[in-house]
Amino acid sequence: MIDLNHIDELARRLSGLVPPGLRESREELQQNFKAVLQSGLAKLDLVTREEFEVQRAVLQRTREKLEELQRTVAELEAQLGNPRH
Repeated sequence: MIDLNHIDELARRLSGLVPPGLRESREELQQNFKAVLQSGLAKLDLVTREEFEVQRAVLQRTREKLEELQRTVAELEAQLGNPRH
C-alpha cells in the first residue's frame, strides 16, 4: 500500500504551485490532485514492502539451497572421479 502521507504532501505541494488568483479553490484542487495521484498509483503494478521482503527472503533461502546442492554435486563428482569442469 502506498503511504497516504506522501500523497497528501505531494498534493499540498502541487496546490501550492497554483497561481494566486485560483487559491480560493486551493482545498478543492488539493483534493483533486490527491485523487488523481491515488488513481494513477493504483494502476501501477506495485507490491507492498512486506510482500517485497517476503519474496527477498524466499530468494535468499533458494540461493542458499542452490549453493548447498552445488557443493554436494561437486563432492559427489569428485568421489566418482568425474568432475564436470
